[in-house]
Amino acid sequence: MNNTINKPIIIAHKVKNGLKRISSIKNIIAITSGKGGVGKSTTALNLAIAMGGLGAKVGILDADIYGPSLPILVGAKDYKPAVSENNCFVPLDKFGIKVMSFGFLVDSKTATIWRGAMVNKALNQLLNDTEWDELDYLFVDMPPGTGDIHLTMAQTIPLTATIVVTTPQDIALLDVGKSINMFHKLDIPCLGVVENMSTHICENCGHESDIFGFGGNTRLKNEYNLDLLAKLPLNLAICQHSDRGEPIVLKENSIANIYKTLAHNTHQQISLLPKDHSNSLSGVKVVVR
Repeated sequence: MNNTINKPIIIAHKVKNGLKRISSIKNIIAITSGKGGVGKSTTALNLAIAMGGLGAKVGILDADIYGPSLPILVGAKDYKPAVSENNCFVPLDKFGIKVMSFGFLVDSKTATIWRGAMVNKALNQLLNDTEWDELDYLFVDMPPGTGDIHLTMAQTIPLTATIVVTTPQDIALLDVGKSINMFHKLDIPCLGVVENMSTHICENCGHESDIFGFGGNTRLKNEYNLDLLAKLPLNLAICQHSDRGEPIVLKENSIANIYKTLAHNTHQQISLLPKDHSNSLSGVKVVVR
């Protein structure tokens, strides 16, 4: 099977009316969740790496100002971005993708006690003042929830679409419904759902248990008409690899194959979106107020 995307078909897709696409980035995909602790950041990183493995030019932006986790997940918590001749941050180039995080700029032990306006200004700088080069996809690891920061980002960043990460618990599904509704009201399409911790597979006997419940993805499908992009089991290896800064998608195992399938499904869903046929996209910058 051919494991690379046919490059000519990776094109720009339409963004929300009133916003213009950033000239060097064809598609910006927000990875969201209704609540924290569902594996959103781990999913975002492994998806980005898997998409890069398909032949796409990929970047990932850690937009969780209050709790940036990408520095640990990529094994670069001491990385400090250089500043280019264009006075832009030079992102970390690792695992075949470009990585930028607020965590690269601050002391990891210092709490970020900022109001919304300061957070939005910082995100504006991270997005616009990073030398991403030409990207097919920029994945944005959003903060959990549906607060003011999410609303501002969704209204000002030219998002192509979102992907929602959840777990099977009823409380997680309730919160994820709020996230889906918010982006729907803002006219930003959702590509589908990633269900994390869907089952637990016993290492000794192989028995599979729905320890957090089941049927959540079916309920989301029925209520919001969203496809299930991937189901990931509760697996200690995912956590261990993440803590070591060694994303599990780089390994040859069943979990890595799920992330690779997620990348294929994501690319397929994006290809179905309306195309951007604009001819005047150069020099566009996003202003987050």
